[in-house]
Amino acid sequence: MKRTFGILVVALVLVISVAGLISAAQQKAPEKLTKQQLLSLIATAKTPAEHRRIAEYYHAKAQDYLAQAKEHEEMAEAYKKNPMTSSSKFAMGTVNHCEYFEQSFKEMAAKMQELADMHDKMAKEAESK
Repeated sequence: MKRTFGILVVALVLVISVAGLISAAQQKAPEKLTKQQLLSLIATAKTPAEHRRIAEYYHAKAQDYLAQAKEHEEMAEAYKKNPMTSSSKFAMGTVNHCEYFEQSFKEMAAKMQELADMHDKMAKEAESK
């Protein structure tokens, strides 16, 4: 009897934990806008909420680009440590490739952050009207 009760308590705790994690994940996930929805929203945005949706899209894009830059940075470091791929013969196709994309993704992230900041500002201005 005690064993059955213990198993039921553990199962109940697991169910509650999983339900809490699912709920938290759903709340933190930003809304995904399609390209068409974004373009339509940009063309018609007037309210603070609309500008915040656009800003959230650009913030998420910036974070995605930063993650990709980090990934390429890590790959470049790994290639540099490998004697086969760090030599000048292979560097063009490995290390330089990764460094180029690292820099490109960082630049795109900065542009996305600028757009996000711009729409955050527009949202604040719309609130004050």
